[in-house]
Formats: sequence, C-alpha cells, structure tokens
Amino acid sequence: MTVEPGAHAEIEIRGLHKAFGEHEVLRGIDLEVARGEVVCVIGPSGSGKSTLLRCVNLLEEPTAGQVFVGGTEVTDLDVDIDAVRRRIGMVFQQFNLFPHVTVEENLTLPQRRVLRRGKAEAVRVARENLARVGLAEKADAYPAQLSGGQQQRVAIARALAMGPELMLFDEPTSALDPELVGDVLAVMRMLAADGMTMMVVTHEMSFAREVADRVVFMDGGRIVEEGPAEQVVGAPRHERTRHFLTRILDPAASEPPGPESPADRESSQGQ
Repeated sequence: MTVEPGAHAEIEIRGLHKAFGEHEVLRGIDLEVARGEVVCVIGPSGSGKSTLLRCVNLLEEPTAGQVFVGGTEVTDLDVDIDAVRRRIGMVFQQFNLFPHVTVEENLTLPQRRVLRRGKAEAVRVARENLARVGLAEKADAYPAQLSGGQQQRVAIARALAMGPELMLFDEPTSALDPELVGDVLAVMRMLAADGMTMMVVTHEMSFAREVADRVVFMDGGRIVEEGPAEQVVGAPRHERTRHFLTRILDPAASEPPGPESPADRESSQGQ
C-alpha cells in the first residue's frame, strides 16, 4: 500500500476473498483508501471491481478477509451494519429512483425513514443537494421526465442528502449516452474538490487520470498494479495493464482477442 504515513484509512481491506459457488471472484485483495482520497478502480469486465466495491458496505458478504470502514470492522458478525451504511453513500450503474414520486420526494423519503428527519429539514437538505448537482429546478419533476444523466445526478444528490462520510460509485456513467456523461463526471469532480472520500469503479480513463489520487488496476480478482493516476494510466509498469489501456484508449490499434481471451470468458458475476 500507499496511504501516506499518519493518514487515516477510511477504508481498509485485508485479505479479501469472494466466491460465488466454485467461481472465485476476489482472490486476496489488500487495499486502503485514506480519508479525503479519490481511488479509481479500473480493469476488464469480470475482474472483480464491482464485487470489491459491494463488499465495502456488505452488499456482498466476503468469503474470507476483513473490511474496515472508519475503523469499524464491517465483516464482524456483531457489527451494526445499518449504522455503518448510514456513513456510506453508494451510486450504482442504474439510477434506482422511485418512479412514482417527484425528484424532491426521492431525496426526502430516505432521510425521513432512515435518519428520522422532520419534513421541513428533509426538504431543506434535499433542495440544497439538488442545487449542488445543478438540478434545483427539477425538484417537482418525476424521474421519467429527466434524461439519464439528470437521473444519475439526482441519485448522487439523494446519496449526499444522507450526509455520507464516503462515497462509492459503481460505473456511474456506464448506462448513459456519451453526451450525458460529462455532467455526471462534473459533479464527481466537484465532490473530489470538496474533499469527499471516493472509491470509483470506472471505465472513464480521462476522469481517473484527472481526478484520482490513485488508480488500482484489477484483473482476475487480483490487484495487478496500483499507484498515482499519472503513472498507472500514463505509464503503466505491468504488461497486463498496458494491454488493457491500449484496448480502452485506442481500440483500433489493438488486436482482436482470441477465443480464450480472459476478457471474453470473464463472467458478469465478477464485474
């Protein structure tokens, strides 16, 4: 690892394994994310990126190993996982908004039910966070009336309204049309500039290079390479990392994968 001496680890992962039946998706992950740090996790489909992220807040239960968030072991059988999850905001590939209520209600309902905030306070926080993501004028709209990019920004605002100490992003732009990606990434840049601790699974290499303090490249359920964004994305040391980035950054220059290519045979279960 990586975290500066004396830095407080907001996320600490030790010897993490995860298997689905006989398929081992994570094969001994050790990783720390310091408070205020932005870490982007990259790699081919099926490399275990999303599974790793989901193990942080126990949406997936590890097969072995330990995960700590803010010093609390979330893999401890006696942990109050709901209390830990209240400190974590998570944004998924799909927006997961309630279609039958307004944007503002999408933000106020979780606050009132989980945090027990009063209506007036929940509305105030909702409006503040909608303004923060540039959607103050959409409070009374319904999700179906928004573009995909706007819906994802609402999902980010909903997570922020819960007052998280760290944010997890699982491919937040993968379901968007290319022209809508920029607005979502702009919100994430704003959060990074504000000092939010962020762990981001992404294929957006320009975002990783520009915003991440550190980039982690995964393949086959293991961390192959990690380091400063400029080094891992700009001058990777490992041949597997170079091959992956060539295919991502300049697809026309790379050879088609063979029938037994790892990228072809990786299952979606280990995304």
